[in-house]
Amino acid sequence: MNEYLVEITTAVPDGTAPEEVARRRAAEAARARELAAAGHLARLWRPVGEQRSIGLWRAADEAELHEKVLGTLPLRPWMTVTVTPLEPHPNDPGRPS
Repeated sequence: MNEYLVEITTAVPDGTAPEEVARRRAAEAARARELAAAGHLARLWRPVGEQRSIGLWRAADEAELHEKVLGTLPLRPWMTVTVTPLEPHPNDPGRPS
C-alpha cells in the first residue's frame, strides 16, 4: 500500500443540532477503528492548540484513499482535506534494510 500524509480540518455547519454532532463524532471514532484494523489508518495526531488532525493513511492509490477510505468517514461532508503522497526517504532511520 502507498502512504499519504492527510491533513483534515472539520467545520461543523452552523445550526447543526448538538445531537447530530455527537452521533457523527461517535460514528467517526468507530469508523477510524475499523480503518486502522484494515491497515488504512496508521497514525493520527492533533497539533497542540489546533482543531485539525494530521494522519498517516495507507491505500492502494489516491483514488482508493478518497473514495473507499476518507469518503467513508461520517464527518467527511464537513471536512476540508489535503492529501500529500509520500515515498520512502533513503535516510529514513525506520526504513527496513
